[in-house]
Amino acid sequence: MNTPHETPAVSPEDALRYHAAPPAGKIQTVPSKPLSTQYDLSLAYSPGVAAPCLEIAKRPDDAYRYTAKGNLVAVISNGTAVLGLGDIGPLASKPVMEGKAGLFKKFAGIDVFDIEVDASDPDAFIETVARLQPTFGGINLEDIKAPECFRIEAELRRRCSIPVMHDDQHGTAIITGAALINALLLVEKRIEEIRLVVLGAGAAAVACTRFYVTLGVRHKNIVMIDADGVLRRGRVDAESPHAEFATDRDVADLTAALRDADVLLGLSVGNLVTADHVRSMARDPIIFALANPEPEIPYAVARAARADAIVATGRSDTPNQVNNVLGFPYIFRGALDVGARDINDGMMIAASLALARLAREPVPDAVLRAYGRDGLRFGRDYLIPTPFDPRLLTTVAPAVARAAMESGVARYSISDWTQYETDLLTRVGVGQKLVSVIIGRAQRSPQRVVFAEADDYTVLKAAEIVQSQQIAKPILLGRVERIESLIREHQLSALDGCERIDPRTDPQRCLRYADALYQKRQRKGVTRLDACRMMRDRNYFGSAMVEAGDADAMVSGHNKEYPKIVRPALHVIGTERPGGRVAGMYIVQANGGAYFFADTTVHVDPSVEELVEIIRLSAHTVRFFQIEPVIAVLSHSNFGSTRSAEAEKMREVVAVARNRFPDLLIDGEMQANIAFDRTLQTRSYPFSATNGKAVNTLIFPNLSAGNIAYKLMGELGGAELIGPILMGMGKPVHILQMGSSVREIVNMAAFAAMEAAERAT
Repeated sequence: MNTPHETPAVSPEDALRYHAAPPAGKIQTVPSKPLSTQYDLSLAYSPGVAAPCLEIAKRPDDAYRYTAKGNLVAVISNGTAVLGLGDIGPLASKPVMEGKAGLFKKFAGIDVFDIEVDASDPDAFIETVARLQPTFGGINLEDIKAPECFRIEAELRRRCSIPVMHDDQHGTAIITGAALINALLLVEKRIEEIRLVVLGAGAAAVACTRFYVTLGVRHKNIVMIDADGVLRRGRVDAESPHAEFATDRDVADLTAALRDADVLLGLSVGNLVTADHVRSMARDPIIFALANPEPEIPYAVARAARADAIVATGRSDTPNQVNNVLGFPYIFRGALDVGARDINDGMMIAASLALARLAREPVPDAVLRAYGRDGLRFGRDYLIPTPFDPRLLTTVAPAVARAAMESGVARYSISDWTQYETDLLTRVGVGQKLVSVIIGRAQRSPQRVVFAEADDYTVLKAAEIVQSQQIAKPILLGRVERIESLIREHQLSALDGCERIDPRTDPQRCLRYADALYQKRQRKGVTRLDACRMMRDRNYFGSAMVEAGDADAMVSGHNKEYPKIVRPALHVIGTERPGGRVAGMYIVQANGGAYFFADTTVHVDPSVEELVEIIRLSAHTVRFFQIEPVIAVLSHSNFGSTRSAEAEKMREVVAVARNRFPDLLIDGEMQANIAFDRTLQTRSYPFSATNGKAVNTLIFPNLSAGNIAYKLMGELGGAELIGPILMGMGKPVHILQMGSSVREIVNMAAFAAMEAAERAT
């Protein structure tokens, strides 16, 4: 499966380190109810657990009410056809199944147990899986070889009363089905009349072809070709899954089959199709070349051969990427939410039609920014949505749920579809996609980012990823001989062309930057000699590069305390507004979404005026992500319940901020639990401006509160942290937390590059 953006070359060592980092693997389970007291244990286990057990014994469907069954999917494989690795066995397939589990959770909020079954015999596999069905709300079969996979899925669907889907078959069918619907709409061809050539006869090829038939393609217009040639009647075993697509037509080979064909579906191996083949096809040929990593014909070659060709591949570096993540999370989400007993043809068609409709709608600015494309609109280069389109969840899942209800396989019904969409968004939260948005916007216009500690391996590795992914153009500051030694030792070849500077050995540039600093700080106690000495410090030098326009942004702080970085940046660059202030923000990505914490790094005990400015800066930053801030001003007091000096200060902050920024939704002072417990807030404080709203921005009374809060969220709450974001600077400078990981440094560099690009427009 491809990712939405091309990734850098990954070394086996990096991949193994990633998977082995504690806790090993990529998934874990956590209790969803309190288990802290004896009373909790009595409810959760003995004697309390007896009550739901007895209810389920009387009414089996009550398992959906009292257990996690309704949001639990099994990803099951026997490891006989793993990715491009082949039959490597069930245990070796486990990393792939864990990865699939992560995608279910990330994109649709679905919990998953991965199950690797040691059974290559289809009957043994079927028997094992069928006996597991009481545990799950759905079963996703994965990486099972053909032709056994056809029988396995059919038999399990017959025996199980929960949805069973072999994604390798139907995921590709549903997504390419959407692409086919839209492509035919563009070229004004009727699906009943098109001539289809299918190159490949594996599980995906057969499933796609069957699905196209349900959409309207006629059997007589289909030619399927496997490694031995055209499937013709008499050559194919009548019991074979391919038999239904054996042709009576006098078609000798691929060349003959493609002559005047309207559509080519490739699910085979790379480079089997030539430019001449494409030139021989009918007008406006539709080509789905889906072999990975190399398609049957490269996108550029197909388009060069025929300007009127519509081309899709499985690659993320060309338009119309066919990626199964567009389908399976949302299909299972919709099926689970109505307790479906099956995923039937009607539900799959509904998913395909929903994807096709979504691609024809205007693309939101947030998606355009994420993918760095201004002209992303329905057409030959945009047949299906992009994988990180946030509308997928609220488009595909409801369509599948409706189809399940209409076809009679749903246990439950949904009546309030508006509330259902709200519930769907709550499951995943905007934060799940925020990092991808940041990286995508940075990739749109890569900027020059100074890495001020580039002779540290962790920083240098992050710079390599930034360069490889074209997030930014790294400028490496540090001891040049050490940087070059690390590049050689760790084979960081992507950095070979990046500029490397040691401020200690660049006297001319140091002098030029020192003169500029002296002019700015000469009446603030800085002599020319002081300025020259300061420029030997990388943080002064890097900030000066940004101020002089020799770089666009800087990140630093992996090895130094925060004040030692922010002071040079303020001396050299200064604040965004004369006499302005800076403040620090962390983006905290928790299960419920993305939350913006401020101030977390700068003001120890901010005054009312400083807090009001922190609110302004925070609102500006939140809106930077096309998110409307809903701001809670926090305290130990709720709306006057305590008369302490701090509570009075926060109360005054709210009054001043509301008067100064009437367009902001803000209230307080309030305790943190009141900010997030909408029921409690509505019941106890119905006058609050944030009632019924999802708070996303938290303003803390002092540095200790903000700093402690985000660190606890990261360490104990399992949240992902992006930051610290330095707000209010004249130019983009961002300061890392000491000891930041490679991932954290990449995220901050991406944010710095994104900010620089936005400021330049």
